[in-house]
Amino acid sequence: MSAQPTNNTAPDMVNIEIDGKPLQAPKGSMIIQAADKAGIPVPRFCYHEKLPIAANCRMCLVDVEKMPKPAPACATPVMEGMKVTTQTKRALDAQRNVMEFLLINHPLDCPVCDQGGECELQDLSMGYGRSVSRFVERKRVVPDEDIGPLVSTDMTRCIQCTRCIRFTADVAGTFELGGMYRGERLQIGTYDGKPLMTELSGNVIDVCPVGALTNKVFRFRARAWELVARESLGYHDALGSNLFLHVRRGEVLRTVPRDNEAVNECWLSDRDRYSHQGLQAADRATRPLVREGDAWREASWEEALAAAGKLLREAGADLGVLAHPATSNEEGALLASLARGLGTAHADHRLKAVDFADAAFAEPFQLPAAELENADVVLLVGCNLRHELPLLHQRLHKAGKRGAKVFAISPVDFEFTFPVAGKAIVAPSQLPGALAAVAQAAGATLPAGVAAGANAQAEAIAAALAGARQAVVMLGEMAENHGQASWLRATARALAAKTGARLNRIPQGANAVGLARHGLRPGQGGRDAGAMLANPLPAYLLYGIEPAFDFAHTAKALKALSGAKVVAFAAFASEELKALARVILPIGALPEVEATLTNLDGTDQSTQAGGKLPGEARAGWRVLRALGGQLGLDGFGFTDLAGLRAGLRPAAPAAGEGLAPAPAADAGLERITTTPIYRGDAVLRRAAALNAHPLTRGERIVLNPEDAQARGLAEGAMAKLGDGHGNAVLPVAVDARVAKGAAWVESDYVATAPISPVARLAVVGA
Repeated sequence: MSAQPTNNTAPDMVNIEIDGKPLQAPKGSMIIQAADKAGIPVPRFCYHEKLPIAANCRMCLVDVEKMPKPAPACATPVMEGMKVTTQTKRALDAQRNVMEFLLINHPLDCPVCDQGGECELQDLSMGYGRSVSRFVERKRVVPDEDIGPLVSTDMTRCIQCTRCIRFTADVAGTFELGGMYRGERLQIGTYDGKPLMTELSGNVIDVCPVGALTNKVFRFRARAWELVARESLGYHDALGSNLFLHVRRGEVLRTVPRDNEAVNECWLSDRDRYSHQGLQAADRATRPLVREGDAWREASWEEALAAAGKLLREAGADLGVLAHPATSNEEGALLASLARGLGTAHADHRLKAVDFADAAFAEPFQLPAAELENADVVLLVGCNLRHELPLLHQRLHKAGKRGAKVFAISPVDFEFTFPVAGKAIVAPSQLPGALAAVAQAAGATLPAGVAAGANAQAEAIAAALAGARQAVVMLGEMAENHGQASWLRATARALAAKTGARLNRIPQGANAVGLARHGLRPGQGGRDAGAMLANPLPAYLLYGIEPAFDFAHTAKALKALSGAKVVAFAAFASEELKALARVILPIGALPEVEATLTNLDGTDQSTQAGGKLPGEARAGWRVLRALGGQLGLDGFGFTDLAGLRAGLRPAAPAAGEGLAPAPAADAGLERITTTPIYRGDAVLRRAAALNAHPLTRGERIVLNPEDAQARGLAEGAMAKLGDGHGNAVLPVAVDARVAKGAAWVESDYVATAPISPVARLAVVGA
């Protein structure tokens, strides 16, 4: 039998040659992608691997055999047997000519340009530009546009690569930037002159290859070569975005994304990008403070630790340990050891939770974040995903473009950048029933006491979930912190089990999953966070908490803490904290320490110490180690972070099955409580640029038009609201997206603090 020729190429691959190097590339891919994979440099401006191809800069022209003229590598598909050369005279001349045209109108202000030293145009002009321009005509000037407090514009430098346009349209999904006019008059702008509203706006800075769009907070503060990069993590949500802190002499001046395809790809939310500004707040805790009577004085670490140890030892089993859910794994494990050593079972990190009946803790996503973009059916329950997890919302935006069906059950018809196949906008008290209707339509066995009523919308959602290839049910902040959260969790589990969907519960805190694993939870007979404040204890240890904002019911928390002895570990010594605490021990924020966080996928991720600790502040684990050693407790004998980590024994908590009692049907408007996107923790609340952004709406009450009209309230009027325990006076906004019978009042503002998060509100004109 004669030998048969063999084909070593996979069915979906083609053989090509670039600069004499034989390669295999996927069918349909472009020359530039094959060259990048092979490490062959091809200059480019408009091409970006995460953006749709535009092919409008022509910098990537290459020579392709049998083609009459140079072809753009970013827009020329590979073909079997194709031979490409990037260094022929024809290709290099074409690239040099393109560079010459790009520089005709570009201002040659490199010595004073804030992008100098990290500008792609500057870099490529060194290799492809002329030393002297042949053009002597006057350069055009484009007026700058104020597009908000985060991004600065200098559009005279723009080379019309359209990366920013394609980012806002195809990645962020907001379509806020576009090209205006034509030909030589073409310029990039916002059409309406309004600021960028996308929560991902800072990424246009990263994709811009010149200095046309720059970081307004960082602008003119330092040169790129003065900065040192430190690996760190986003700690304002549970995604744990990977990032670099750019530091000069111990001060964090800028934050940029660090590539990780499984987490944040190459993007970063504005919340993580600009929050570092809050680290330099005037009320940073820089020295240990001890209160004597009504006066505070600075103390040595030895004296402060002795005073703190005395208060904690005296409290013993009656001590309550409360930690912010962004606390690191190392600190959480030490806090749990400290509580055990002192004999107390009262420890928790679920500060914003209201319903503890099922003893639920944060758990890793059943469908990992990176796979969410491949889901074909998604049910969002009580979830404002765009503000809770901006980059997870972006993953869902990609799923929507692929045809995924997204359904929503929520008290507010939130804005998404993807089409919603169906939605049920109901008041908070009706949220469990609306989800139960879907579960019942799917044939799931409902938990005892959960009632449901069938409807066409519920049947449509159930049918979509049951027939999906990959479906996911997501519970958001309004579900996890609902007054009947245990009902919602039980119903969601039953629905997911019946339909084969995955259940993704969004952790309420950057490290809620890690703290639950490392034992910072109530022990046998211990009280949860809600019970600790409802039935006050004689002493509390607060870790990283701002009492005025970080609890579910601020007024109740302040009342409990005001009558107790409080030891506070804090990065900020606010006036509210000083009014409550006896001892304040200054600790570093996450960008200033080495730590580990566990993200929503259950993945442990580590940070490096970036910024310098202010004054005499110390890393939290060091302070806890010193305190535990002074108290003579077991488990504090390690000498460094490696020794601490070697002793960690993480274990997932067991799930409970209890249900909260059904609430009584009271009169008044039901409160819808959400956390403002840029006020979720102490650092964010001190970041001036983020708080100046239009997405920070401020203190207000948002009513459905029918509810506002029934109370004689109009847009801009002042309303007085109360829940029988506290009162507030807030400006009124009227929005048909809010469910009838409900009032949307965001938390984390001074004016809204006196009102319960699950209250029935009496609302009248002020």
